[in-house]
Amino acid sequence: MIRRWLFWSLALVLLQPLTSTAADGLAARVVDATTGQPIAGATVVSAERVWVSDRDGSFLVPDLAPGTALAVSVRAPGYARAQTSILRAARETIAMTRFRPKAVYLSAYGISSRVLRDAALALPERTAVNAFVIDVKGDRGLTPYRSRAREQIGAQAHVPSNGPRVENLTALVKSLHDRGLYLIARIVVFKDDPLAQAHPAWAVRDAQGAVWRDREQLRWIDPTISAAWMHNIDVAEEAARMGFDEIQFDYLRFPDAQGLQFQEADTAENRVGAITGFLTAARERLLRYNVYISVDIFGYVCWNLNDTAIGQQLETLGELVDYISPMLYPSGFSRGLPGCERPTQHADEIVSRSLAQAMRRTGLPGVRFRPWLQAFRDYAFDHRDFGAAEIRAQTDAADSAGTDGWMLWNPRNRYDPAALPR
Repeated sequence: MIRRWLFWSLALVLLQPLTSTAADGLAARVVDATTGQPIAGATVVSAERVWVSDRDGSFLVPDLAPGTALAVSVRAPGYARAQTSILRAARETIAMTRFRPKAVYLSAYGISSRVLRDAALALPERTAVNAFVIDVKGDRGLTPYRSRAREQIGAQAHVPSNGPRVENLTALVKSLHDRGLYLIARIVVFKDDPLAQAHPAWAVRDAQGAVWRDREQLRWIDPTISAAWMHNIDVAEEAARMGFDEIQFDYLRFPDAQGLQFQEADTAENRVGAITGFLTAARERLLRYNVYISVDIFGYVCWNLNDTAIGQQLETLGELVDYISPMLYPSGFSRGLPGCERPTQHADEIVSRSLAQAMRRTGLPGVRFRPWLQAFRDYAFDHRDFGAAEIRAQTDAADSAGTDGWMLWNPRNRYDPAALPR
């Protein structure tokens, strides 16, 4: 753990030069475009420099020469990123527009398939959908584009040559932005069979020391190996350069299996340290792009006071990411909740109670959460289809909690417009 704490300290030191502490300069202020109220904690980025707005929404930038302007990008949870320039004036005001992503998920195959993609693109005209979650690196290590990071690390050699592919993902991202869509790049981190094949020394081991495989016969990367973190952050940087608004890390956890071996002792301290260490490193690297960062967590992490034996300790995440995304699928609550033994019959209760618990424990407002919701057939209880009533119950519960929108998961990437909120 000493090594990890040294790394964390180094990350903080590296961030210090980016923050302006000058006592003089030009005053600027970040406000809500609708209410005019100040926005505290907004992150302002210009090239290699970063500022954070105070309680009154203000921040100071170095004085500018006459006739010059400072291009800045501004982000704050619950708002669309703002791109603007600060001029040499007495006081600049940057107005930010509230935005709540309401997204559907598209896998690497989904974004590569014209049929599935066109069906998804028809949703904003008929439903409340205004965002896509797109696999940049999916559950099986597939990327829908030619990833230089995957090629350089040797992982690309272990995926099918006829896998899903978008000819020019950067151009597609731009075209989707032109339609007004908010785009979230989903990156599966430690479940990475191709990377484990390319670097077997990084793979999770079983009790006998053999490379471990999960129920899908896929290999995982040992989360305690910081060298392996950098590759996923390389992929995240590729997504940021392509223009995605947000980087979402999924499978940022230890495998939920017993008797496994890692390069560091399997203790709660080491597990939590690995997850928070990764996020600290990712946050530092991605800072210059000013993209939003989010992390997916198990639904029960909202309730468990420990790290659920996978390194996801709820209270440690808020300072490292913009959004926490619990997977609140009723089918995933196999043990139910106190007073709720049939989660699929009370989908709204699963969502509302879990979000309330998460907010109470972290002290974070609802806008710092964006839950994953169920849009697929139940597999754990009564095998019901999740149609309009079930989906609406979940989205209404999320909206009532004041979340930063919601995301619908369907592994087949098929969404019935009639079943979605309008």
